Amino acid sequence: MNRTRNLLAALLLPLLLPVQLAMSVFFHYRMGRVRAARAAGDRGAITIELALAVVGLVVVAGIIVGVLYSLAGKVKSKVNDTPIDVPNPT
Repeated sequence: MNRTRNLLAALLLPLLLPVQLAMSVFFHYRMGRVRAARAAGDRGAITIELALAVVGLVVVAGIIVGVLYSLAGKVKSKVNDTPIDVPNPT
């Protein structure tokens, strides 16, 4: 189990590092906008921006789920269509 965890960490960390950096930059940018709006007294715009960001994340998650669902359907049909060659025991 420990070897598997180390192998997955070695493979996934380089792939996830750009995502982590992008999320850090996005979070820093968003917090800067929140601080600027709070200082200006414009809280309604921040609420709308955050709601749009949440809607965007939900749309992206929906697209990912749709792609995975269609991929699962394709694989399922391939598995059902593949004949099983059973060797003759005689």
